[in-house]
Amino acid sequence: MVGFSNGSSTRNALPLRRLRVPDWARQEGTWRAARPSLIAAALKRAQARPSGNWFVLAGSREIGRNRPFSRTVAGTEVVAWRTEDGALHAGPGACPHLGAPLGQAALDCGQLVCRWHGLRLDERGGPWWTPFPARDDGVLAWVRLDDVGGEHPLERPVVPRRPPLRDSVSEVATATGVCEPEDVVANRLDPWHGSWFHPYSFANLGVRRAPESGSSEEEDFFEVVVSFRLSRRIGVPVTATFHCPEPRTVVMRIVEGEGTGSVVETHATPLENDSSGRPRTAVIEATVAYSQRPGFRMALPAAGVLRPLMRRVALRLWSDDLAYAERRYELRSTGRFPG
Repeated sequence: MVGFSNGSSTRNALPLRRLRVPDWARQEGTWRAARPSLIAAALKRAQARPSGNWFVLAGSREIGRNRPFSRTVAGTEVVAWRTEDGALHAGPGACPHLGAPLGQAALDCGQLVCRWHGLRLDERGGPWWTPFPARDDGVLAWVRLDDVGGEHPLERPVVPRRPPLRDSVSEVATATGVCEPEDVVANRLDPWHGSWFHPYSFANLGVRRAPESGSSEEEDFFEVVVSFRLSRRIGVPVTATFHCPEPRTVVMRIVEGEGTGSVVETHATPLENDSSGRPRTAVIEATVAYSQRPGFRMALPAAGVLRPLMRRVALRLWSDDLAYAERRYELRSTGRFPG
């Protein structure tokens, strides 16, 4: 058996284990533990937490200084751009003159220049055009939409604790499905499906702790032991927690094993309805990988090579998990959901 490092053993021990995994159909069923009432209660508690009307717009690196970025969030067209100092700004996506799409505007000296008639707009706003509060947390770009959120606004978004970004590798992957944010969050609040639905990625998954109704916010988390598969017979065992700091976010944090301190943030951002009137949601998932291993620190200069791999791993999982979320929405919207 290959050595496993969890912080108490030597730093140079390899964190790999030879997996002893039964055939897929012969795994122990998890359906009894995955009680619909437990998942629904955890979701309800998450939905009761304040977001301050902040929505994740995109990954920070998606919004550059050369052209604006546009996305419709909860039915509101948003344009985002950066001024010459790199600061993030956002505002309504339609030009106040004749409604031209500002996502197609030019950027000149940090100003949006409408391609229809040359109207210039900047972070100070203008007649019939008021910018939205925006914030870049170093990984994600956020926009505050008070008319949409309907909550008491917060000055800052609820950003989970992360490892030091200068010592980490971060990447953001985005996928879109026909569902609502609650369907995405519910998927993440069901860790029991991991070894069944994602056998190519997870093995020997066990839920060590699940919150019960009445849990305080500090106690409202799942704790999971799992091996991330590197091959059919080799994996990396870790312990991770899942919790919701706000209604549209689920955070997985590695608390023991290789990569302790790393986080995966799953943010569910409502978009606009599709042509059939069905809701669409963007899953914007930020992975912040961290390790105290000297080898990891030496690899930081090669982060540009690691990021595409991190993005592919996230998108492979969400190709399945969006099917889960979409199926949940389909059943809910037709009154057939058993949970």
